[in-house]
Amino acid sequence: MNKSFRFTLLASAMGIAMGMGVAQAENIKIAVVGPLTGPVTQYGDMVREGVKTAVEMTNAAGGVDGKQIELVEVDDACEPKQGPIAANSVVNQKIGFVVGPVCSGATVGGAAVYDEQGVVMVTPSATAPNVTDGKNFTFIFRTIGRDDQQGPAAAKYIIDSVKPEKVAVLHDKQSYGQGIASAVQDNLKKAGIDVVLFEGINAGESDYSSIITKMKSQGVDFVYYGGYHPEMGLLMRQAAEQGLNVKFMGPEGAGNPEINAIAGDAVEGMLLTLPADYSSLPENQEIVKAFTEKGRNASGAFQLTSYAATQAIINAMLATNSTDPEKVAEYLHANSVPTVIGDLSWNDQGDLKDFKFDIYTWHKDGSKTAVQ
Repeated sequence: MNKSFRFTLLASAMGIAMGMGVAQAENIKIAVVGPLTGPVTQYGDMVREGVKTAVEMTNAAGGVDGKQIELVEVDDACEPKQGPIAANSVVNQKIGFVVGPVCSGATVGGAAVYDEQGVVMVTPSATAPNVTDGKNFTFIFRTIGRDDQQGPAAAKYIIDSVKPEKVAVLHDKQSYGQGIASAVQDNLKKAGIDVVLFEGINAGESDYSSIITKMKSQGVDFVYYGGYHPEMGLLMRQAAEQGLNVKFMGPEGAGNPEINAIAGDAVEGMLLTLPADYSSLPENQEIVKAFTEKGRNASGAFQLTSYAATQAIINAMLATNSTDPEKVAEYLHANSVPTVIGDLSWNDQGDLKDFKFDIYTWHKDGSKTAVQ
């Protein structure tokens, strides 16, 4: 039995006694980097839940060759300018492994530092192509797909199932939001869909009346928004209040229960692209139970991609019998790794060779229904 597969088995068995002598062994530090503060801390919470659960299960099963894993949390507030600052904090603490960052802008800001300093970084949630495109990184990986995979999935559903006449594509002028909005627009235009408006809004504002008025004047009957849940929720609520009763669609960054409080009844029927619901797989039920026992929710957008990011790092350590980041990175580039979201393999620039986004309808009670 190879060591990476052994971790998959061990990580599914809660309650195994901690290995003898672990207290004397030096801990292995893994940083989880993301927003501890700011308007999108919920996404940081999702990622931390996934990482913590994976670490707890690993440590309970004896750790990594008798060594316990120690988590170090680092805040970047989901701000691009904080990305390098958070990365330098990790480097200064002599930590060789990172799960995160969470947001694309902060990831773009920090990735060059991690790669230059030889820190293995696995983001479970940053989908912007420019995280990796043209960078020739060695130590940077993802356990989620890219916007140029997510955008076409959204556009295909719009084209085949919604069939709108006039579409507005909005974004938040940031790496993540504008990137995915551009991918959606490009694919809609190729299919002959009339994109009558492609425009950015300012994240953090409280009144989007002007863009709603513009959409009404253009006769828009469908809206795609690239960005996060606070602005998506306000757009939907204010559109309904101003009589623009159209369907909205967004990316996984809008898939947060907090959007219900912001949008109210207008959230009903919102369309989303999200990673597949890996928490429903029979083989993952012991892991889901571990989440539940800690009061955590395994079915969110990023909990299991974060669990998988942690698994990937640990599996590579076990397979190489090493905690050297260079050896771990070499292993991940060269091998398929079993994780809670399936067997993962990466191309030369650290992107997954394959990843599937599903389409969901969101409901005002906070539940979601897969539609594709």
